[in-house]
Amino acid sequence: MITHNRRQQLLEVLQDRPDFGISEMAKALKVSQGTIRNDLNALQDEGRVKRVHGGAVLLNRNNTSNNSFDTRYDQNTAAKIAIAQQAAQLISDGDSVLFDASSTAYYVACAISHRKELRVVTNGFHTANELARNDSNRVALIGGMVNFGASSVTGLLSEQVIEDLYVQKAFLSCSGFSLERGMTELHLNEAHLKRKVIHIADQLIALIDSSKFGKEDLTPFARAEGIYKLFTDQNISKEWEQRLLDASIDLVICDEQEVPDHDQIHLKTKRYI
Repeated sequence: MITHNRRQQLLEVLQDRPDFGISEMAKALKVSQGTIRNDLNALQDEGRVKRVHGGAVLLNRNNTSNNSFDTRYDQNTAAKIAIAQQAAQLISDGDSVLFDASSTAYYVACAISHRKELRVVTNGFHTANELARNDSNRVALIGGMVNFGASSVTGLLSEQVIEDLYVQKAFLSCSGFSLERGMTELHLNEAHLKRKVIHIADQLIALIDSSKFGKEDLTPFARAEGIYKLFTDQNISKEWEQRLLDASIDLVICDEQEVPDHDQIHLKTKRYI
């Protein structure tokens, strides 16, 4: 991992877990404690953190990457809508499905508003609200600790509830993906919950826009070979497209093209089996 990316991840870790000490940061990023100290010193010189005993604190939490739902909702919107519209075709009336709290999963929820009698489990506020608009659906919002900015629920209670459930399809996104570590998350609680989800679902549907490929975040939760289908957008590089095909991943590349009224996204897909 190059120095700039590692230091950015350190800022993201401190945003999410301000209580992390140097040893925990080193373990999470798989580097030495000396490297972490050097990075924190450099970030302090840049005015981004203040060194404290055993670690550091952010000087301005608002200047780091914002993981709020509103921020993610507005990022790579066309790509996410393209992915969501195509992934939604896997869902039929009466299916049991699980969605994470990602903005891409929310777009899938919007795309299936006409489906009936779905049995839905989610830890995302916005996704639960969207699908509950259809009174033929049965929507369960997982209980646990509320993460206001991320509009999600996580924690031990959520994980215990998940263990007693069964769903046909789980639609999960991630903050980073590599063939070596699979789907990864910056937020530890989100990763732990998603790891539980995989065990109670028949199929893992990965919703990964092209900006995520080659980025490895803090915690892996799903191995590449465990993915049933992977949906991404047309901006994926040829190199990554070939790597996924070589790994025998069922890849669906979604192209977005505005229709004349500009109110919808018309999709063409390039499908590889």
